[in-house]
Amino acid sequence: MSTETEPLLRVRGLTKHFPVREGFRAKGAVRAVDGLDFDVRPGETLGLVGESGCGKTTTGRMLVRLLEPTSGSIEFAGRDITHARRGALRPLRQDLQIIFQDPYASLNPRHTVGRIVAMPLQVNGINPPGGIKKRVQELLELVGLNPEHYNRYPHEFSGGQRQRIGIARALALRPKLIVADEPVSALDVSIQAQVINLLRDLQRDLDLAFVFIAHDLAVVRHFCHRVAVMYLGKIVEIGDRDDIYQRPQHPYTRALLSAIPDVTTLGPAGRIRLTGDVPTPLNPPSGCRFRTRCWKAQERCATEEPALVPQDGGNQATACHFPETGTISQGAGPAAVTAEEVSK
Repeated sequence: MSTETEPLLRVRGLTKHFPVREGFRAKGAVRAVDGLDFDVRPGETLGLVGESGCGKTTTGRMLVRLLEPTSGSIEFAGRDITHARRGALRPLRQDLQIIFQDPYASLNPRHTVGRIVAMPLQVNGINPPGGIKKRVQELLELVGLNPEHYNRYPHEFSGGQRQRIGIARALALRPKLIVADEPVSALDVSIQAQVINLLRDLQRDLDLAFVFIAHDLAVVRHFCHRVAVMYLGKIVEIGDRDDIYQRPQHPYTRALLSAIPDVTTLGPAGRIRLTGDVPTPLNPPSGCRFRTRCWKAQERCATEEPALVPQDGGNQATACHFPETGTISQGAGPAAVTAEEVSK
């Protein structure tokens, strides 16, 4: 993937804080997303990975403006859409779509599949050649469904088929970028592979860009060109897929990768076990947010927040004062890390 292409999506300092109130008094704010910087180029897939609660889904919803950012900027195709109103966003919806995690909750059970997929066309006043019904049937066939199922309802389909309906709806307006919010996490493993292969084929044929939100690192490696690792509302490492998976520099990235099952070994060899709870985003740790669970934490980590910068002049950026070196095959780290063994 060429890095010389002008970014389709440019995110700078993106922040989302949810206020917490006790009665009429402001008690604080949950810092769900706390300053993200990244780009997505045409035809590229950026994977957002991390533990549950790290801010992945909140980020995806802000990108398509289902949530209003607290601060920062979102530029899409050279246009600032950070605080664009509904009227200004409507023409952009044709180029920016989302696939939701739950393939059943995201579909109206009272509407037929034909009406669900046709809705984006009708809302935007688009009447394609041959009519809306023909276009919807073409979309159903494109995602591997029978066009004759046009008049069926969502409950008549399996989970994988329902997710294909959601993909068809997202493709209706021929978008340039799709935010896929854990699109296969609710599906069986065999169905996951089919849906991921479908998305890869659609990306190749339609020149789509993706922001792919997931917690399954094996799926991310199969589908994404670049990977951004999130922890407690911040990106701690970002880079090309091969760099992240073969030469991870942030201790948290190493811990995540060590959890990927390896059928060639028996037992937890090389597994980094992070104990202790993830700190609350209502009151995150000072300095490096990962320091309370990190085996490399020192006094500097508590007083100085590390910047997300390239450590060796390359394209892989890491927010760590004491980054890891070497490839993942050389050992990810200690077999277990306890809360008592890290610096406070």
